[in-house]
Amino acid sequence: MSSSSKKVCVVGSGVAGLVSARELRREGHDVTVMEQSGGVGGQWLYDPRTDATDPLGVAGAQSSIYASLRLNMPRETTAFSDFPFFPSNDGTGDARRYPVHAEFLRYIRDLCDAFGLMDAVRLNTTVLHVGPLAPRAADDGGVKRWTVRWSSRHGDSEGEVVTAEEVFDAVVVAVGQNSQPRLPTINGMDKWSRRQLHSHSYRAPDSFQDQVVVVVGCHMSGTDIALELCTVAREVHISVKSMDDGAVFPGMRQAVSRHHNLHLHLQIDSLCEDGQVVFADESSIIADAVIYCTGYDYSFPFLDTGGLVTVDENRISPLFEHTFPPALAPSLSFVGVPKSVVVPRFYEAQARWVAQVLSGRRSLPPVADMLRSAEEYNRARETAGVAKRLTHDIFYLEYCDAFGETHCGFPRLEDWKNELLWSSVKRLRNATESFRDDYRDSDLVLEGLRSQGRRTRG
Repeated sequence: MSSSSKKVCVVGSGVAGLVSARELRREGHDVTVMEQSGGVGGQWLYDPRTDATDPLGVAGAQSSIYASLRLNMPRETTAFSDFPFFPSNDGTGDARRYPVHAEFLRYIRDLCDAFGLMDAVRLNTTVLHVGPLAPRAADDGGVKRWTVRWSSRHGDSEGEVVTAEEVFDAVVVAVGQNSQPRLPTINGMDKWSRRQLHSHSYRAPDSFQDQVVVVVGCHMSGTDIALELCTVAREVHISVKSMDDGAVFPGMRQAVSRHHNLHLHLQIDSLCEDGQVVFADESSIIADAVIYCTGYDYSFPFLDTGGLVTVDENRISPLFEHTFPPALAPSLSFVGVPKSVVVPRFYEAQARWVAQVLSGRRSLPPVADMLRSAEEYNRARETAGVAKRLTHDIFYLEYCDAFGETHCGFPRLEDWKNELLWSSVKRLRNATESFRDDYRDSDLVLEGLRSQGRRTRG
């Protein structure tokens, strides 16, 4: 592929979309970012509204952030490789190592200002359809360009809506991971008359005052919400698939032992019309509300690839290195799909790779080789017993460094940051409650690591 500038559409202006825009521009591409919200930041653009008309879906707000959310990784590692996440100079922000969500949104906006990205962003613009344009006669038969149909609202919510189409040489899908709530299938769920909502619609605990609440799921959001609720609710019952240590962090067990109104159960067996919740361990309660902290499914309703890219049991397939669909590469790519990686650095490395491939500085393997690689990866994960829905959950931090080095010469995470990151991961698993409450027990140790890193860099 010869070196050239491409006209590229980036769908989404969250962390993945904005860093994609920056890296594409660095490679000389003409970039347009389309964002359906009124501001940049994606999930980090907190919206106090909830999906009141559809609390189990996505009828209203796009963000899933709740009011008390704080970063669970230290700011030193939650930053781009060349743009440190420092506290604000004027002292108005949250200077803590694990700041609230608004501080990270400030950082994202600072990135936009520092690199002049806002002039590439079209706010209040919803992408309706992305599909391949018929190849020109001179093309070799592969997909070269894409038609993007979008609608844009001018002014406030009552403003005029304009719909238009535009042709791009390439499209980067960077819509994030937390837009389509995943719900369990529970007997009686459709008939239960009391309050049900997905964590996507949770913002604050106030409306659950003195209630009996069941929280389904015990990962990060479930743990956070359950611990917050037990400060106002009469009872909080956490429903988990298994009582094994892999499913319930030791810190949660400690929290249950310390709070008289916090209880742990096996998963819900059924919901009854009278408000009764029956658990698999045969215990039951009368509950006022059920909150499903059960994660999200990847969703790209606007994307038409003619079946060349599919989402099945939360696996986007086929994807070479979680980024390029082989038959449509490099003109179609995904940035921000992998989970359990170092964010935002991994997405920065993905974006840099995409930008360099589009400009011709890097080349991709033949389509057959990329397909084979994707199939071998999926087969290896299945052989290891990893569920299909976890295809894009990496679980292996070394992969992040190897990915960047291999594909685009991206710098490795410094040793002191690596130690800091692992220390935080261990704290999350072993001391969930104290970590959430004040994040302070390991500050002296981590400050020592940071000082060591400064000396190393000096």
